[in-house]
Amino acid sequence: MLDYYKNKTVLITGAASGIGKRFAERVADVEGITLILWDRNPDLLAKNRKHLPQTATVHASGVDVTDSAIIQTEANLLIKDGVVPDVIINCAGIVVGKMFHEHEFHDIEATMQINTVGSMHVVRAFINPMIERNSGQIVNLASASGYIGNPRMSVYAASKWAVIGWSESLRIEMKRLNVGIGVISVIPSYIKTGMFDGVKPPFLVPLLETDQIVDKMIRGIAKRKGKIQAPFMVRTVPLLKAVLPDNAFDWVAGKLLGVYQSMDTFKGRIKE
Repeated sequence: MLDYYKNKTVLITGAASGIGKRFAERVADVEGITLILWDRNPDLLAKNRKHLPQTATVHASGVDVTDSAIIQTEANLLIKDGVVPDVIINCAGIVVGKMFHEHEFHDIEATMQINTVGSMHVVRAFINPMIERNSGQIVNLASASGYIGNPRMSVYAASKWAVIGWSESLRIEMKRLNVGIGVISVIPSYIKTGMFDGVKPPFLVPLLETDQIVDKMIRGIAKRKGKIQAPFMVRTVPLLKAVLPDNAFDWVAGKLLGVYQSMDTFKGRIKE
């Protein structure tokens, strides 16, 4: 599947850690690849850049996806040089892990801006050149919490529900325009990236290793899938919600599977 990435330009946000970092590492030695790596932590991004193959063409910038002006400036510079992504992978994201009444206003704003609006701004900055070229793929990292509400994840869940809805609508728009641009929603459960340290995985929903979801993304992007979901139980959530009354679904998710208790021991990523 790595052959798909030959001579392609891949933009990754949140590239200094977690899924974004690992995806960049996995594809960096592909022949002819160009990586555009954006993260709000330029020092960590520069440190990670040293471990990538020197043969890779890398454009690394300290871009905060909440700042639309910086996004547009960086995008314009790349487009002016003829560098337009073949694949955009929106990995930038945060989670607060509090009950809603415990959120500060800035917690709410930051979560929605980074997890949802920032991804929209990144895509908007490049979508017209991609349409003119008549090709490309947009990959948006959503979450199983975009299917199911969960205590201590209300704002995070809202941001990921929005990502799924936007991605679905954008996919249909691109299909209607017949411009050769695919849109993929990545919908995983908890992943061992450090972002969700301390969580207790629900019954039948094991914690995913970072490489597991990255492997699925590498294959899914190459196959131009519409959704990448993992583990298997994530796929059953929309069906269960459709057929079960609310009280019955809450019993299955809360009592049987333990989803509603999964964030009770949440600690989160230690700041680097």
